[in-house]
Amino acid sequence: MNRAFVSFVKVLLLAAIAGPGLASAADAPAAAVADAKKGAALYTGGDPARGLAACISCHGDAGNSTMAANPKLAGQIAAYTHKQLVDFTTPARANPVMTTFAKMLTAQEKKDVAAYLAAQTPKQGAAKNKELATLGKKIYRGGIAERGVAACASCHGASGAGIPAQYPRLAGQHPDYTIAQLQLFKGEKRKNSAQMTTLAKRMSDEEMSAVAEYVAGLK
Repeated sequence: MNRAFVSFVKVLLLAAIAGPGLASAADAPAAAVADAKKGAALYTGGDPARGLAACISCHGDAGNSTMAANPKLAGQIAAYTHKQLVDFTTPARANPVMTTFAKMLTAQEKKDVAAYLAAQTPKQGAAKNKELATLGKKIYRGGIAERGVAACASCHGASGAGIPAQYPRLAGQHPDYTIAQLQLFKGEKRKNSAQMTTLAKRMSDEEMSAVAEYVAGLK
Protein backbone atom coordinates (compact mmCIF):
# COMPACT_ATOMS: atom_id res chain seq x y z
CA MET A 1 0.00 0.00 0.00
CA ASN A 2 1.24 3.48 -0.87
CA ARG A 3 2.87 5.10 2.16
CA ALA A 4 1.41 8.52 1.44
CA PHE A 5 -2.08 7.02 1.24
CA VAL A 6 -1.62 5.32 4.62
CA SER A 7 -0.50 8.63 6.14
CA PHE A 8 -3.53 10.45 4.88
CA VAL A 9 -5.86 7.71 6.06
CA LYS A 10 -4.37 8.30 9.48
CA VAL A 11 -5.06 12.02 9.10
CA LEU A 12 -8.63 11.22 8.11
CA LEU A 13 -9.28 9.16 11.23
CA LEU A 14 -7.76 11.77 13.52
CA ALA A 15 -9.54 14.63 11.79
CA ALA A 16 -12.82 12.80 12.24
CA ILE A 17 -12.18 12.72 15.98
CA ALA A 18 -11.49 16.46 15.95
CA GLY A 19 -15.05 17.23 14.98
CA PRO A 20 -17.32 18.15 12.06
CA GLY A 21 -16.07 19.57 8.82
CA LEU A 22 -16.07 16.64 6.39
CA ALA A 23 -19.12 16.68 4.13
CA SER A 24 -19.45 12.91 3.74
CA ALA A 25 -17.53 9.64 3.81
CA ALA A 26 -16.98 9.96 0.08
CA ASP A 27 -15.51 13.43 0.48
CA ALA A 28 -13.35 12.57 3.48
CA PRO A 29 -10.12 11.38 1.83
CA ALA A 30 -9.89 14.42 -0.47
CA ALA A 31 -10.71 16.75 2.43
CA ALA A 32 -8.09 15.14 4.66
CA VAL A 33 -5.44 15.44 1.96
CA ALA A 34 -6.35 19.06 1.36
CA ASP A 35 -6.23 19.92 5.08
CA ALA A 36 -2.86 18.26 5.55
CA LYS A 37 -1.42 20.02 2.50
CA LYS A 38 -2.61 23.41 3.74
CA GLY A 39 -1.22 22.58 7.16
CA ALA A 40 2.15 21.67 5.64
CA ALA A 41 2.33 25.00 3.84
CA LEU A 42 1.60 26.92 7.06
CA TYR A 43 3.96 24.79 9.09
CA THR A 44 6.92 25.17 6.77
CA GLY A 45 6.33 28.65 5.36
CA GLY A 46 3.95 30.50 7.64
CA ASP A 47 2.23 33.47 6.04
CA PRO A 48 4.53 36.50 5.78
CA ALA A 49 1.67 38.68 4.60
CA ARG A 50 -0.01 38.25 7.98
CA GLY A 51 3.18 38.06 10.00
CA LEU A 52 2.69 34.36 10.68
CA ALA A 53 6.04 32.73 11.41
CA ALA A 54 6.71 29.19 10.20
CA CYS A 55 6.13 26.55 12.91
CA ILE A 56 9.19 24.67 11.67
CA SER A 57 11.52 27.32 13.11
CA CYS A 58 10.66 26.26 16.68
CA HIS A 59 9.19 22.77 16.37
CA GLY A 60 11.59 21.33 13.82
CA ASP A 61 11.30 19.48 10.54
CA ALA A 62 7.99 17.58 10.39
CA GLY A 63 7.36 18.38 14.05
CA ASN A 64 10.48 16.67 15.37
CA SER A 65 11.82 19.45 17.56
CA THR A 66 15.50 19.31 18.47
CA MET A 67 15.18 22.07 21.07
CA ALA A 68 14.50 20.77 24.58
CA ALA A 69 12.23 23.68 25.50
CA ASN A 70 10.00 23.22 22.45
CA PRO A 71 7.77 20.14 22.26
CA LYS A 72 7.94 17.43 19.64
CA LEU A 73 4.63 17.54 17.79
CA ALA A 74 5.09 14.84 15.16
CA GLY A 75 2.45 12.13 15.51
CA GLN A 76 0.50 14.08 18.11
CA ILE A 77 -3.25 13.40 18.15
CA ALA A 78 -4.87 15.92 15.79
CA ALA A 79 -7.79 16.69 18.07
CA TYR A 80 -5.43 17.37 20.97
CA THR A 81 -3.18 19.70 18.96
CA HIS A 82 -6.23 21.53 17.69
CA LYS A 83 -7.57 21.93 21.24
CA GLN A 84 -4.25 23.35 22.45
CA LEU A 85 -4.17 25.89 19.63
CA VAL A 86 -7.66 26.99 20.65
CA ASP A 87 -6.69 27.05 24.34
CA PHE A 88 -3.71 29.29 23.58
CA THR A 89 -6.20 31.95 22.49
CA THR A 90 -7.78 31.94 25.97
CA PRO A 91 -6.49 32.56 29.52
CA ALA A 92 -6.48 28.79 30.06
CA ARG A 93 -3.09 28.43 28.41
CA ALA A 94 -1.29 31.73 28.06
CA ASN A 95 2.11 31.73 26.36
CA PRO A 96 3.80 34.85 24.92
CA VAL A 97 4.79 33.14 21.67
CA MET A 98 2.03 30.59 21.10
CA THR A 99 -0.81 32.86 22.18
CA THR A 100 0.21 35.42 19.58
CA PHE A 101 0.61 32.78 16.88
CA ALA A 102 -2.64 30.92 17.69
CA LYS A 103 -4.68 34.13 17.63
CA MET A 104 -3.47 34.79 14.08
CA LEU A 105 -4.64 31.40 12.82
CA THR A 106 -8.18 30.93 11.55
CA ALA A 107 -10.32 28.09 12.95
CA GLN A 108 -9.67 26.04 9.81
CA GLU A 109 -5.93 26.72 9.84
CA LYS A 110 -5.71 25.36 13.37
CA LYS A 111 -7.26 22.12 12.10
CA ASP A 112 -4.98 22.08 9.06
CA VAL A 113 -1.78 22.35 11.11
CA ALA A 114 -3.05 19.69 13.53
CA ALA A 115 -3.86 17.34 10.64
CA TYR A 116 -0.41 17.81 9.12
CA LEU A 117 1.40 17.10 12.39
CA ALA A 118 -0.71 14.02 13.14
CA ALA A 119 0.46 12.46 9.87
CA GLN A 120 4.17 12.93 10.61
CA THR A 121 6.43 10.19 11.97
CA PRO A 122 7.89 10.99 15.40
CA LYS A 123 11.58 10.32 15.94
CA GLN A 124 12.57 8.11 18.84
CA GLY A 125 13.68 9.82 22.04
CA ALA A 126 15.80 8.30 24.80
CA ALA A 127 16.03 8.26 28.58
CA LYS A 128 19.53 9.24 29.71
CA ASN A 129 19.36 8.67 33.47
CA LYS A 130 18.63 5.00 34.13
CA GLU A 131 18.01 5.39 37.86
CA LEU A 132 15.60 8.26 37.36
CA ALA A 133 13.84 6.46 34.52
CA THR A 134 13.33 3.41 36.77
CA LEU A 135 11.50 5.56 39.33
CA GLY A 136 9.57 7.19 36.50
CA LYS A 137 8.49 3.81 35.17
CA LYS A 138 7.10 2.88 38.57
CA ILE A 139 5.07 6.09 38.79
CA TYR A 140 3.99 6.02 35.14
CA ARG A 141 2.69 2.48 35.40
CA GLY A 142 1.52 2.35 39.01
CA GLY A 143 1.04 5.91 40.21
CA ILE A 144 1.66 6.99 43.81
CA ALA A 145 -1.14 5.36 45.78
CA GLU A 146 -0.45 7.03 49.14
CA ARG A 147 -0.91 10.48 47.60
CA GLY A 148 -3.68 9.69 45.17
CA VAL A 149 -1.57 10.07 42.05
CA ALA A 150 -3.05 7.90 39.31
CA ALA A 151 -0.83 5.92 36.95
CA CYS A 152 0.03 8.08 33.94
CA ALA A 153 -0.56 5.04 31.75
CA SER A 154 -4.24 4.98 32.70
CA CYS A 155 -4.79 8.10 30.57
CA HIS A 156 -1.76 8.34 28.28
CA GLY A 157 -1.50 4.62 27.47
CA ALA A 158 1.15 2.06 28.33
CA SER A 159 3.31 3.15 25.41
CA GLY A 160 2.60 6.88 25.79
CA ALA A 161 0.55 7.02 22.59
CA GLY A 162 -2.27 8.97 24.25
CA ILE A 163 -6.03 8.59 23.98
CA PRO A 164 -7.87 10.86 21.52
CA ALA A 165 -8.81 13.58 22.01
CA GLN A 166 -8.35 14.36 25.66
CA TYR A 167 -4.98 12.79 26.48
CA PRO A 168 -1.90 13.62 24.39
CA ARG A 169 0.85 11.45 23.05
CA LEU A 170 3.84 11.67 25.42
CA ALA A 171 6.22 9.07 24.00
CA GLY A 172 9.65 10.45 23.13
CA GLN A 173 8.93 13.95 24.42
CA HIS A 174 11.79 16.14 25.63
CA PRO A 175 12.13 15.73 29.43
CA ASP A 176 12.64 19.47 29.91
CA TYR A 177 9.36 20.22 28.19
CA THR A 178 7.42 17.59 30.15
CA ILE A 179 8.81 18.89 33.45
CA ALA A 180 7.97 22.47 32.48
CA GLN A 181 4.35 21.55 31.77
CA LEU A 182 3.97 19.66 35.03
CA GLN A 183 5.36 22.67 36.89
CA LEU A 184 2.95 24.98 35.08
CA PHE A 185 0.04 22.75 36.06
CA LYS A 186 1.28 22.62 39.65
CA GLY A 187 1.54 26.40 39.88
CA GLU A 188 -1.84 26.83 38.15
CA LYS A 189 -0.19 28.83 35.37
CA ARG A 190 -1.51 26.33 32.86
CA LYS A 191 -5.23 26.01 33.50
CA ASN A 192 -6.63 23.81 30.75
CA SER A 193 -6.73 20.54 32.69
CA ALA A 194 -8.11 20.41 36.23
CA GLN A 195 -7.09 16.75 36.40
CA MET A 196 -3.44 17.49 35.63
CA THR A 197 -3.38 20.41 38.05
CA THR A 198 -4.58 18.12 40.85
CA LEU A 199 -2.08 15.37 40.04
CA ALA A 200 0.89 17.71 39.58
CA LYS A 201 0.28 19.30 42.97
CA ARG A 202 0.71 15.89 44.57
CA MET A 203 4.08 15.23 42.93
CA SER A 204 7.55 16.28 44.05
CA ASP A 205 10.07 17.84 41.67
CA GLU A 206 12.04 14.58 41.67
CA GLU A 207 8.95 12.57 40.74
CA MET A 208 8.15 14.93 37.90
CA SER A 209 11.70 14.60 36.59
CA ALA A 210 11.51 10.83 36.89
CA VAL A 211 8.29 10.56 34.90
CA ALA A 212 9.66 12.94 32.26
CA GLU A 213 12.81 10.85 31.95
CA TYR A 214 10.87 7.62 31.53
CA VAL A 215 8.45 9.14 29.01
CA ALA A 216 11.37 10.32 26.86
CA GLY A 217 12.32 6.71 26.17
CA LEU A 218 8.83 5.43 25.32
CA LYS A 219 8.03 4.60 21.70
